[in-house]
Parts: sequence; C-alpha cells; structure tokens
Amino acid sequence: MTRQTTELAPGVFDVDVVPVALERLAPLLSPERVARMRAYAAAGNELLGGRTVWCVNSTARGGGVAEMLHTLVAYAAGTGVDIRWLVLGGDPEFFAVTKRLHNRLHGVAGDAGPLDAGARATYDATLARHRDEVAARVRAGDIVLLHDPQTAGLVECLRERGALVVWRCHIGLDERNAHTSEGWAFLRPMLEPAAAFIFSRTQFAPEWVGRDRLWIIPPSLDPFSQKNVDLSAHDVDDLVHRDGLVVEGGPLPREGRAVLQVSRWDRLKDMAGVQAAFAEHLGELPADVHLVLAGPEADGVADDPEAAEVLGECRRQWASLPAPARDRIHLVSVPMDDLDHNARTVNALQRWATIVVQKSLAEGFGLTVTEPMWKSRPVVASAVGGIRDQVEHGVSGLLLDDPHDGAKLVEALAWLLADPGRCAEMGRQAHLRVQDRYLADRHLIQYVDLFAQLIAKGDA
Repeated sequence: MTRQTTELAPGVFDVDVVPVALERLAPLLSPERVARMRAYAAAGNELLGGRTVWCVNSTARGGGVAEMLHTLVAYAAGTGVDIRWLVLGGDPEFFAVTKRLHNRLHGVAGDAGPLDAGARATYDATLARHRDEVAARVRAGDIVLLHDPQTAGLVECLRERGALVVWRCHIGLDERNAHTSEGWAFLRPMLEPAAAFIFSRTQFAPEWVGRDRLWIIPPSLDPFSQKNVDLSAHDVDDLVHRDGLVVEGGPLPREGRAVLQVSRWDRLKDMAGVQAAFAEHLGELPADVHLVLAGPEADGVADDPEAAEVLGECRRQWASLPAPARDRIHLVSVPMDDLDHNARTVNALQRWATIVVQKSLAEGFGLTVTEPMWKSRPVVASAVGGIRDQVEHGVSGLLLDDPHDGAKLVEALAWLLADPGRCAEMGRQAHLRVQDRYLADRHLIQYVDLFAQLIAKGDA
C-alpha cells in the first residue's frame, strides 16, 4: 500500500512502499530460477552495501511506469536493499511540455506545440525547483534511476553530486522521423552525462547513445499485486458490475462475451479507433459480443493532461453511433481515489473479458498486454514496440501489422470468437509466455548486473 501523493504541486514527494519478500515468487519458478534469484539477491545486497538506490519519476498512480515501480521497489526492499522512490511534482504547463515530448518520442506531433525556447524555459523552471531538494538527499556513490523525460533535467546535478545516474526510458519508436528527432534534440543535452541508459527495445535508443552505455531491460509483472492476483468468480462479478463505472452505454452485460481494451485515455492507445472498428463491422461479430473500453478517471493521472480531452472525444464519438452499436459498446472510467480498488477493478475486467485488445499506434512495452496474458486471456494487439516482443503471433496472441486497419482487427476477433478452444489454448500459451519472460526475478537480476558494471567502472 502506498501513501497518496499530491503531484500537481511544486515539490518532491516520497512514496512509501511496503517491502515484499522476493521468495514469494519461488512457487512460480523452476528450481534453477529460484536458485539464481537467491544468488543474485545475496550478491545485490553485498554489492549495494552502504549505497541507496533512488527511483525518480513524475507520478505514483496511473500507467505502466508507476505500476512497475510499485512492484520493483517492494521486491528490492524485501531483499534488504536500501531503495527509495521520489515523485516530482509539476504544474499543468510542465506536464504539457513533457506530454509533448512523450508524443514526439512516439513519432507523432501530439498537441503540435513547439519544443522551443519557451518550452525549454517551462521545463527548466520546474526542474530547477526540484534539483536542490533531490540532490540534498542523494549521497556520493548512490545509484539514481531517473524515469522518462520528466526527470532528464536532474542528470547533470546528480552526477556532480557523485551519484551513479541511469536514465530509464519507457517510450520510443522503432523507426526515426522528424518528430522523434525533435524530441531527442530537446533531451540530448540534459541526458548525455548519464552513466547508462535503459530502454525496453534496442530500436528505441537514439544513435548517440553509445552501445557501451546501453542496457535493454523489459518491464515485468507482479503476479501477486492487486492488479494480477487471483480473484473468485464472485469477486469478479461484483467488481465488474459495480454501479458508477460506465460513463457511456448500458450496464456491462451479465450474459454473452466481451472484448476489452484497458488503457490510459491517450490518443496513441487509439480507443476511438477500436470503437469505430467495432461499430463499423458490428455485423461481422456474433450478436452476444460487447465492446468495453476502460481507462482511469480522466483527472486521476497527474502527468497526462490530455486524458479528459481524449475521453470526451470518445464519449462524443459513442453518442454519434447508430443505436445497435451504442447498445453493445460501453465506456468505463475506473476511479483513482483508492489505488488498490482501482487495480482490483482492472484485474476483474481483464478476467471477465473473453478477448483483450491493445490497438496502440505506438507502445513502449504495454503492461496492459502482459496483464491479460498472465490471466490466460488471448490478446489481439498492434505489432508495435514492445508488444512485438511479448506476443508470438498465432501462439500466444494475434498481432496486427497495420494498427490503423479496423477491418483486420474485427477479422481477428471474429476468428478467435468462432472457436472457444482456440481462445483457451492461445490464452494458456500467453500465460506461459509471461511466466517465462516477464516476472520480477528476471527484471531484478538485470538491474544487479547493471549496478555491478556501474560500480566496477566507478562511473559517477
């Protein structure tokens, strides 16, 4: 359980995370993996003795980065490592600039606003308020993991403090275009002093990041978090059909089947595209199939200023659809006031769904793909970014070569829905894929290897 933070404010906030024993993973792992996990946990403790590991990002709630940090910080603390998590507050102007950077690194214009001297001044003003407070906490020799563009402006001052500074980027695009070049040009002067860079895919790293400083570490999932823990059929039913979740459309059906997409209200997740495809090709799907688009409360994620606008667009789009489509499409807004309850609701939705979709136009990794795969749900997803690494096409899910092609999405859904046995086998393979590649033991082992290299080089 974490302490709530007030992130739309100028300060730096601690996130309190309860340590969790890494041994909790042991029943899910082979004996060889358990032995390796234990050996690395012991080695990490010895390696980091006297040092603090700092994780710094811009929100403790909403989205995959916060989700991942809750898991990793808890497990690392459970091994005895001194690890802390700091959240940088910011005003709407700052988050408008960082959202612009987020979109540019994903290869799109976003709000089409400039990354000019004015944007630089807005960004620098916020980071200037944070530098002294963060630097005062960090000692020489500590390791600092800075996450995403919101933190880039801290690299130089923390290096000067004598810390080993790593910048971890959770976003990116396999190809380069003018938008990605503009985003990296803005960030590069701040990032170049970093001792190491972590990306989810090699293709995401810009060419100026030397391969001797580049680490590829995909995210991981915690099977025991509220988002992923087993739920009874009764709990699933209660959570899915709770009053107040649906903001457009009728109550979620108690009979029939559901296709679900869970994501932020972000244009790159293309909720509107899923809705349009389902409505346009409604007659190609069985009559008992409904579509559910679920995201967090639009004002519940501090560093995502476009959420309310995107949700509003989806609601207006829903209202314009023919009545037969409106009857089978439901927009869900999951409250963010209680993070555990939010996670359990998403968990229930994913377990309740027959198929889960992730029609992203760009994706850094996509824990909203990993999560339903763990729950043995077949996934139909765009072949973009880290989704390509997770889903084996035709084995553990289906990949769409063109994320804009709504007809192909519906064709894939219809093919799966026509054969429940095929759905079940693909879901089983999806679960095994996550168990093999995307649990926290692998993730933490990679971090120990990184820390060992940094300390050996003394690269502060």
